[in-house]
Amino acid sequence: MTRQFQPGQRTWQPSVLLFLVISLLTLTAQSAAARSLPDFTGLVEENSAAVVNISTVSEPDPQRQRSPFSDRELEQMPDFFQRFFGGPQSPYGGPSQPRRSMGSGFIVSEDGYVLTNNHVVEGADKVMVRLNDRRELQAEVIGTDPRSDMAVLKIEDEEPLPVVKIGDSSGLKPGQWVFAIGSPFGFDYTVTSGIISALGRALPSENYVPFIQTDVAINPGNSGGPLFNMDGEVIGINSQIYTRSGGFMGVSFAIPIDDAMNVFRQIRDEGSVARGWLGVLIQEVNRDLAESFGLSRPRGALIAEVMPDSPAQQAGLEAGDIVLSYEGEAIERSSDLPPMVGRTPIGDDAELTILRQGERQTIDVEIGRLPAEEGDDDTRGEPSGSAGGPLGMQVEPLPDQLASRLDIPGGVLVTGVGRGPAFQAGIRRNDVITELNRQPVTSLEEFRDVVDDLPDDRAVSVRIIREGRATYLVMRP
Repeated sequence: MTRQFQPGQRTWQPSVLLFLVISLLTLTAQSAAARSLPDFTGLVEENSAAVVNISTVSEPDPQRQRSPFSDRELEQMPDFFQRFFGGPQSPYGGPSQPRRSMGSGFIVSEDGYVLTNNHVVEGADKVMVRLNDRRELQAEVIGTDPRSDMAVLKIEDEEPLPVVKIGDSSGLKPGQWVFAIGSPFGFDYTVTSGIISALGRALPSENYVPFIQTDVAINPGNSGGPLFNMDGEVIGINSQIYTRSGGFMGVSFAIPIDDAMNVFRQIRDEGSVARGWLGVLIQEVNRDLAESFGLSRPRGALIAEVMPDSPAQQAGLEAGDIVLSYEGEAIERSSDLPPMVGRTPIGDDAELTILRQGERQTIDVEIGRLPAEEGDDDTRGEPSGSAGGPLGMQVEPLPDQLASRLDIPGGVLVTGVGRGPAFQAGIRRNDVITELNRQPVTSLEEFRDVVDDLPDDRAVSVRIIREGRATYLVMRP
């Protein structure tokens, strides 16, 4: 029987029905989207037990001059003044009371090995580890590796110690969900989540670590804590953040767990970390350098200098070579090469594909052991006004004493730089030019001959030595 509508009974207009249908579909879509987001609750419950809070105490040095400010006054000062009046390199002794700091870490073995960052425990006289069941244990620093910002601690207890599951960082991809557990600002067992933003990031202070970049919120106190994947496995150690304010800005960096475990095993078994060494100074190949060296696009690692008595020198590598691949793996950026070399066992042979004078060659190198670190120098300057010559600079013959000190056969010394191609290329006073447009320069006469033949339709490379370090620049005459 057909239903009859009586006068005055509400009827549904088509527009109202359409609105209800759209609202229902929207709510359904939002509900489905919410269900597709990851749920971290179970993962956090399973893994929090093996994450630890690390607190350190550093006693003041009685041999140094006492700071004119109290601890409370120092804490309220900007970072620069805190470092000057209280830092380890300060002419003052720092706070009169013991300095305390906090960080995070995680247990990787049942016999009590703990991984964290080197900067968490650096200079500490006492290190305490607190578990989430409120057990507090004094830790022994087994070893540190400042190059990778890693530290290995050891704790012991009569009760069983929980451990994390170690994952694999070699198969990570940008966009994967990850989460961190740590103690930012002292708030124990704080959970933050996000995605992997990028892989293989190189930072100026750690050339041998291909960092994982994430947007997981990391703040002071998170350092040394684990970065987990959605299987509850540790795939990284939270180490650094990019910040202008001192807090989180959406860019965080973690040490890949494959590299971290390699460091851990070496410190545990050998007491120190040995890395492979090639013995070259390298730089990025930009568009202009690629053009000047005959590459179709920027890629590879340009060798600016070959160290004396290094594996690279013994294998025949030369300044100006561009490393295109290492053991069959392409080198897209110069920062790709150091981690590859560092992971190679000492004494093993590695096959390098290089570009030399426009031709590809294959060279085998026996990898050596990375020696102690040396500091980097940076020299900056401003144009000194006018300087003669078509390149806008003045040069003189290189003094024999300076050539001997630099251990080079010759070159020309830059004595003045004006506004022109030389200054735009980055050449500064007191630089030593040893190569121009891929031609060696050992004397003033050779320099003038090469300048006379410079092309005017493309960029040319210039090899300089500044403060004892060689680098390539690009100049457009």
